[in-house]
Amino acid sequence: MTIDQAFAFGILAGTVGLFLWGRLPYDLVAMLALLAGIITGIVPMADAFTGFSDDIVIIITAALVVSAAVARSGAVETAMRPLLPYLKSRRTQVPVLAAAVMLASIFTKNIGALAIFMPVALQLARRTGTPAGALLMPMAFASLLGGLVTLIGTSPNIIVSRVREQVTGQPFGMFDYAPVGVVIALAGLVFLAFGWRLLPAARRGKASHPVTAIEAYATEARLSPESPFVGSTIGALHALSEERVGVATLLRAGLRREAPPSSWSLRAEDLLILEGEPEDLEALVDRAGLTLVGEKSTAEDVPEDAKAVVEGVITADSPLVGATPTSAALAARFGVSLLAVSRRGERIRDRLKQLTLRRGDVAILKGEAARLPDTLAALRILPLTERGIELGRSRRSWLPAIALGLAMLAVATHAIPVTVAFFAAAVAMLLLRTLTPQEAYQAVDWPVVVLLGALIPVSEAVRTTGGTELVAGWLSAGMDRLPPLGALGLIMVVAMAVTPFLNNAATVLMLGPIAGSLAQRLGLSPDPFLMAVAIGAACDFLTPIGHQCNTLVMGPGGYRFGDYWRLGLPLSIIVIAVGVPMIALVWPLAR
Repeated sequence: MTIDQAFAFGILAGTVGLFLWGRLPYDLVAMLALLAGIITGIVPMADAFTGFSDDIVIIITAALVVSAAVARSGAVETAMRPLLPYLKSRRTQVPVLAAAVMLASIFTKNIGALAIFMPVALQLARRTGTPAGALLMPMAFASLLGGLVTLIGTSPNIIVSRVREQVTGQPFGMFDYAPVGVVIALAGLVFLAFGWRLLPAARRGKASHPVTAIEAYATEARLSPESPFVGSTIGALHALSEERVGVATLLRAGLRREAPPSSWSLRAEDLLILEGEPEDLEALVDRAGLTLVGEKSTAEDVPEDAKAVVEGVITADSPLVGATPTSAALAARFGVSLLAVSRRGERIRDRLKQLTLRRGDVAILKGEAARLPDTLAALRILPLTERGIELGRSRRSWLPAIALGLAMLAVATHAIPVTVAFFAAAVAMLLLRTLTPQEAYQAVDWPVVVLLGALIPVSEAVRTTGGTELVAGWLSAGMDRLPPLGALGLIMVVAMAVTPFLNNAATVLMLGPIAGSLAQRLGLSPDPFLMAVAIGAACDFLTPIGHQCNTLVMGPGGYRFGDYWRLGLPLSIIVIAVGVPMIALVWPLAR
């Protein structure tokens, strides 16, 4: 072993140790590893930051932006709406939601696909009384399985493609993973459709708004003449919202009717006082062709992209206490508009501009993002914990889904590289204003970007110092007595065992080159071994820390650390039992 190899393995061991220790953020650990590589000289200074310009980083960043735009567009909710009334029990909810997430994760990054469907699952759980814990972990695991099918479905596939290019000169294509990935995904889906019963039945997720219990909001909307609900009934609006939004008051040309019956007809320019949760109100306003009255008072000289929506509590010393939005001149003096109000213990049936505000009222305000912090301070309004209020900033559209489809088509037909395709799709989301620049930056998981950018040069240093050849020699000596299929299975098991304690991207960056060298030492094709690493690293079903999808559902699902192996261990065995022979069948072991 040379001194450079000793440095490389020492840095690698220290990195793994710090990951397992868990006291430092994993992105900081990766930066320390890069710094150590620079100091020891195994990472040349000229190449130290090349990882941040690597195609992997661009693809993953763009995929997260595109996924966020698709989630905000409401296209998924619209597509799922016909199915939701039929999902009344866990035995139908779990397989349908898991299949939907799995399908979406084939075409976009798995954490993005999960983020798209989580709000649908939480709303369904709330409406039917199903514990969110029965739905979210199967969905998270399904997203990992769906990600096995395409190049961009999960980070390990992208990284393994790069390793293959280094080993053979040719990267894996967009759908090279599909023959094996589809079979594993379908086998996993069959198991998840029944396996959810292994999860603890009494788990309850964290409340979505732990700071304070907020009752239904009231907002004021006008029925535009272009609305398809002109001439329809109040009952049709109730049905459209799946009974989650109520009409508290109808006002029409001097007529005022509180709690109007469902049989009442709707006319153009009717004013409706609606009550419900913000996400339900936003969905109904969009689908029914309604216009929020409060938005008219928003400053028109401020671009929509520069506006923001906040939720806050009116404190006792606020100048709004005892005033109405009109008398307080919210729009003229402060540049904000009142979109909705929630009042504990009382239903609001009056027009918002005439509503006398009280201490403790919870308000949703819209205004220029740059001025909102100062405005809230001046109004003595205490902002609540951010929970993604969409009311008043709807951008529901099929355009993001269409842009994503075009990007996928361009990659599938080899018209342009996957990096360019997804970068172009992300730029299109900003041009189409389905996301603001600020929202796009928020959609990116920056610690993962830093981890990848920092570890890519370190991983390359392990290879260039001959470290991967050395480890491959040790492993090949231990595998001499194993049949080729056994060696392939062992590589998958090693990747699957390491991933729960590291980040899956870090696992592939370290293990991928070793697997390629091992295959060459055994006189076998590197392709099946690289596939085994990709599948093993992508299938972390045992802990909440090995993959972001598992971490994402831990709080909302109310899971404990030990809950994951209940469902994850049998699923891991299925992946190995199905994946190893399928890899050998599709990617022959012999050269």
